Amino acid sequence: MSEADWSAIDALKPTPIASLFDGDPDRLARLTLDIAGIHFDWSKTHLDAAALDAFQALATSAGLVAKRDQLFAGAAINVTEGRAAEHSAERGEGAPDSVERARGFQSRMRALIDAIEAEALGPVRHILHIGIGGSALGPDLIVDALGRDADRYDVAIVSNVDGLALEEAIRDFDPAATLIAIASKTFTTTETLLNAESAIAWLAESGVADPYGRIVALTAAPDKAMAWGVDETRILPFAESVGGRYSLWSSIGFPAALGLGWDQFEELLEGAAEMDRHFRLAPLDRNAPVLAAFADLFYTQVMGCATRATFAYDERLRLLPSYLQQLEMESNGKRVTADGRPVARATAPITWGGVGTDAQHAVFQLLHQGTHVVPVEFVAVVEPEDALADAHHRQLLLNAFAQGAALMKGRANDDAARAYPGDRPSSTLLLDRLDARTLGALIAFYEQRTFVNAALLGINPFDQFGVELGKEMAKAADQGGLDFDPSTQDLIARAFG
Repeated sequence: MSEADWSAIDALKPTPIASLFDGDPDRLARLTLDIAGIHFDWSKTHLDAAALDAFQALATSAGLVAKRDQLFAGAAINVTEGRAAEHSAERGEGAPDSVERARGFQSRMRALIDAIEAEALGPVRHILHIGIGGSALGPDLIVDALGRDADRYDVAIVSNVDGLALEEAIRDFDPAATLIAIASKTFTTTETLLNAESAIAWLAESGVADPYGRIVALTAAPDKAMAWGVDETRILPFAESVGGRYSLWSSIGFPAALGLGWDQFEELLEGAAEMDRHFRLAPLDRNAPVLAAFADLFYTQVMGCATRATFAYDERLRLLPSYLQQLEMESNGKRVTADGRPVARATAPITWGGVGTDAQHAVFQLLHQGTHVVPVEFVAVVEPEDALADAHHRQLLLNAFAQGAALMKGRANDDAARAYPGDRPSSTLLLDRLDARTLGALIAFYEQRTFVNAALLGINPFDQFGVELGKEMAKAADQGGLDFDPSTQDLIARAFG
């Protein structure tokens, strides 16, 4: 694919969104979809017939359908690391041998969960999950969203190497009834292993006779976990072809499967599989991840938007923006194509967001009247869970819907300080309810949307070499083997003497 393939995209000019509604009575039907209990609405974006045609032509030039087929067939589409990207196989949508292997690993996880529930490992009331990045963000999102009323176990997820995070997590835990899950794909992650060593020391200092007997390892490198001291029977492997930030469906999801119950975990997988089937089988013009990526690329490539914001109008989804930051920016924050050539255009926008209605009183001033145009995505849930549903949930949803309408419509005023320019884009994802199935579908939608963006840009979303340099330098500095610039040397001297 060459720059010439983008010529039709680069020639697009945005038409005011209100005018698009006026000129197309079928616009709402054309730009909304209902999939897996989620209503998707891109009608308040600048996508029009010309844009959709141009992006479909780009998708053809980019070989999107073939790349999608390769993804599900288990081909080595992660070209820089020479392996497949088989997170979809974890939920049953992939090459048959890959699905069978995933099912085998899941059976092993369920057997261990059954043993824990039967107290074969001793009494367990608390689960301390230690990981970072993809080994923590996904499980944390699931447990926080679905486990508010769960009474099976207390679950704490620790990622930050700041000792205060670990201390706060274990403050109310009984060491004799605590199970520690160490989640690391390579089992070499410095921050995770330091936190794990401190947690084991806490068990030992508290009088637990066999601290390592309270450890479960979640990893694609079982040999390293065994060398570290974990009993082989308490290692839950997953495939090397499952990327870290796509791994919540594997044994990395252990705290969710144990904390919520296996039935809930299976529902999560099935919801994701339903979205996978939609992505794999639906035509491009009626395909949720594809249409979302078209909108994303319209704003980065046509309108030069450097950021995109997601606001969750449901407290249970408060961690969604943080989860999406890693998924999207670590996947597509690249400056070279999959074959190593410099990318000639913008790749991933900066992903950010927050929780409505808090964000309305913090950042929406910029969204409505600032000089930056920021595409906004609202995520809301029709069916409430709280006991104050009648008054509170109604106001919550009305605020979400009204903000999207206000961004688009704007308001003229002779007083410039009180004028709203309008024509600010937004999309809405409205879930019927928030349960394991719809959450699984929602997360899978975001994963496949990220893949489509990468496929159309010609980049590889499945490596993440950008996270390595700073960590390597920190390790070398700790060992006294690296000369820093004068500023960094001064900071180290001030901190450590």
